[in-house]
Amino acid sequence: MADSRRGAVDPRLLKYAQATRPFLVALIALGVLTALLIIAQALLLADVISAAFSSGKGLAQLHTPLAALLVVVLARGAVAWGRELLAARSSARAKSQLRGALLDHVATLGPTRIGEERAGELAVLATRGVDALDAYFALYLPQLVLAVVVPLAVVIVIADRDWIPALIIFGTLPLIPIFMALVGASTRERMELQLRTLQQLAGHFLDVVAGLPTLKVFGRAKAQIRAIAEITDRYRRAAMSTLRITFLSSLILELVATISVALVAVTVGLQLLGGDVGLHTALVVLVLAPEAYLPLRLLGANYHASSEGLSAAEQVFSVLELEPPAHTRTPPAARAPVPDLTRTAICVRELTVAYPGRASPALDGISLTIEPGEVVALTGPSGCGKSTLLNLLHGLIAPNAGTVTVGDAELGELDLDAWRAHISWVPQRPHLFSASIADNIRVAKRDATGAEIEQAARTAGLTEVLNARPEGLGAMLGDRGAGLSVGERQRVALARALVRDAPLLLLDEPTASLDGATEDEVLAALGGLVRGRTALLVAHRPALIAFADRVVELERTTVAA
Repeated sequence: MADSRRGAVDPRLLKYAQATRPFLVALIALGVLTALLIIAQALLLADVISAAFSSGKGLAQLHTPLAALLVVVLARGAVAWGRELLAARSSARAKSQLRGALLDHVATLGPTRIGEERAGELAVLATRGVDALDAYFALYLPQLVLAVVVPLAVVIVIADRDWIPALIIFGTLPLIPIFMALVGASTRERMELQLRTLQQLAGHFLDVVAGLPTLKVFGRAKAQIRAIAEITDRYRRAAMSTLRITFLSSLILELVATISVALVAVTVGLQLLGGDVGLHTALVVLVLAPEAYLPLRLLGANYHASSEGLSAAEQVFSVLELEPPAHTRTPPAARAPVPDLTRTAICVRELTVAYPGRASPALDGISLTIEPGEVVALTGPSGCGKSTLLNLLHGLIAPNAGTVTVGDAELGELDLDAWRAHISWVPQRPHLFSASIADNIRVAKRDATGAEIEQAARTAGLTEVLNARPEGLGAMLGDRGAGLSVGERQRVALARALVRDAPLLLLDEPTASLDGATEDEVLAALGGLVRGRTALLVAHRPALIAFADRVVELERTTVAA
């Protein structure tokens, strides 16, 4: 069901894309100016024609009105050019603001809050979806102003000269918005279906590419080719269905406008033959009548062009209106500073974390103290809440009960951005970008020098990897670290943590899925990383547990299965 707030101008666009506010004011001013120029053009054209036929004046005697007519035509073209230029620039600014708001809010929500969203769908929404708003800002909004201002001005001018054609225009004008609304509802549904299908295609394709090695091993790659072909065909059918309705609706709007103008023309012609109106009045009516319907016809066509953008905007707003976690809503200025973690213990007391829709809590009554400089290993069966505890210490989720204190302050009272700046994070499967090895390491510290990156890479055991590539740290990687083995990717993640040089380390099974030889290499690099730092690591393998000063085992009996 369509959102009831969706109308001519969605107020949420004014909230999240503030560049639209001055744009709308300027559009109204240009719309009024356009209406005045249209009326002036019609009056001057009627003056020239009536003077030429009624008075028998030649072109030499009509140079003044002809020059004025030329000026009006040129001014109308200049206003139209200015309107398009303003619309294009405002559209670019509004899209940039909306895209920035979307990305900032997604970062605020965190991975646990938007875990149900597929990466491919969000990527399409932030790129193709927001870009589709070009037609809304550059075509629909400018035409919306003209569709309100121009017909009203034309009807007033015509009514001042002849009330009968004015009454016909006033009675037939509402037919165009009525037909536009009837067809627009169907178009909107199909555009939403088209966008959803495109997002499914993008998400499925991304999943297939990420899991292609596994699919090849189990002989399921060709089956996925068929699945992608099926989704692509659904997208093609949805797009063609939308185009079919768009063409048919344009035909309907053209037909209604043509019949309405014909009624006006026949009426004025009969009045002119009967002597009820003069030639000048008839000419003014005949020239202005099509101008009353043209903005509405173009509005209908531009609405169809902007339907995809409006559907995407609905999804953008659905993400922007998700409530962020309660512990992130306090303004940073009101939060407590982060204490010195090299001398401050982290205390977990009677901690309970429950996820929505789950019968049992992920953590139930956990208590733990991590002393400064201590390395603590979390062990236990899968599903006992080890990763949940790491996410909580990372500030990504908030506990339902219990407290996490850092010194004298609760974690939720700290400036979370400053808190995360004190954390180095090494996950099981680190995400590497399509960039150089150096840039992938620099993700953890944007202002890291070349010497710092080189030292971190050497300490992480990447020397052989770099020596095997002529470009060294400048060697380019593919998406998700293509070009490196699993163990090499893990060492890049360790280099990230080293270059960040944070006092608190959170490691989530950094040697998972590694063979014995690769595990030994990663563990050798890990020794340099944990030295002199406070660390909490999730571990299953004995070699990794040996790094810990203390082992804490989480039992399934006290947490959700």
